Amino acid sequence: MAGATVSTSSVTAVTDSKKSYLFPFILVTSLFFLWGLAYGLLDVLNKHFQEVLNITVKRSTLLQFAYFGAYFLMALPAGLFMGKYGYKKGIIFGLLLYTAGAFLFYPSAHYANFNSFLLSLFILASGLTFLETAANPYVTVLGSPETSEFRLNLSQCFNGLGSFVGPMIGKALFFSDGEGSAGVINNLDSVQITYVVIGVVVLVIAFIFYRTPLPEIKEASTEEGADNIQTAKPLFAHRHFVWGVIAQFFYVAAQVGVGALFINYVTQYWAGTSNGQAALLLAISLGLFTGGRFIGTAIMKKMAPNKLLSLYALINIALCLLVMMGKGALSVYALMAVFFFMSIMFPTIFALGVKDLGVHTKKGGAFVIMSIVGGALMPYVMGVVVESQSIAISYAVPLVCFAVVFYYGWKGYKRA
Repeated sequence: MAGATVSTSSVTAVTDSKKSYLFPFILVTSLFFLWGLAYGLLDVLNKHFQEVLNITVKRSTLLQFAYFGAYFLMALPAGLFMGKYGYKKGIIFGLLLYTAGAFLFYPSAHYANFNSFLLSLFILASGLTFLETAANPYVTVLGSPETSEFRLNLSQCFNGLGSFVGPMIGKALFFSDGEGSAGVINNLDSVQITYVVIGVVVLVIAFIFYRTPLPEIKEASTEEGADNIQTAKPLFAHRHFVWGVIAQFFYVAAQVGVGALFINYVTQYWAGTSNGQAALLLAISLGLFTGGRFIGTAIMKKMAPNKLLSLYALINIALCLLVMMGKGALSVYALMAVFFFMSIMFPTIFALGVKDLGVHTKKGGAFVIMSIVGGALMPYVMGVVVESQSIAISYAVPLVCFAVVFYYGWKGYKRA
């Protein structure tokens, strides 16, 4: 593998100077922005395709199914690839898949074929799976294990920034307040242009990674001393890891469900709101999400990550109750606030889940990424509830999910 190799006796005992990890940390953190951008565009595409391709809300959630289903199918292959070839090659391969998926949006839009969009999105998200499987655990071991949660939350702040930029691009290019009450641009030309540009940018970043030496972190060997007795256990004997996989499944289910129907919710329950205005509110919500990560990362210097996780989950349970009431602007503001309190959940659950896994770190990280499949399933469940009840009542689904996250922050995170 190209690049410098760092030999360490354990992922929990990195002793090299911080300076040797600074540039790799910055470069890998840029990846968090890239998949945040892809996710930020997803919820806007959901509503845009409902209007332009004339599909139902339930069918439009297949976008989330294709996107997050890729995580389920590709996470373990990504983990195996990383175990054999290392983080750097895994990142480059992920970026190339991202590029291919983005370029395939061009013919999909040309033929206005929803199934082709699903395939393009699946390939793009397969690339993101490689990026997340590599970048999340890589960041946790690029420094002291005591600050792994802080470091991952800091990187994830830029994921939030990408998520904020995505809806802003979508609002500007996919919707127009001057074009009827729905405010929809009734063609897919802007979708073609957007994803071709994204593909070119990602390809350039792949080249930069190819030309840049990166340290390869080696997990501990179980034969390297008594301190590694925990890593000698089978992966699924680590209770905190198993609960981490479960908690991440339900958290991502909640996050994706909250965002997938956001524009539909706002336009239905806040009278007179257009799609473009709702997309702007989604962008503001994801801005709150981004700000929440910076604020939460700072709070973690004073408060244990698991305690902050359980507190935020409780608050979101209360906010979801307000959303389910469907009380106009008040419920919309509650829905927007949910994003702020979701902000630290993914990286905190991830870091707590892979902590002290030693030789199992890469494989454990792959399983936690695999659990992102929750985001593929729950939006469809919400779509079913919408058809039988209402959009407001469908937010009972993320409420239940946040209850599971609360348990993880309260007791599930404890290492047995």
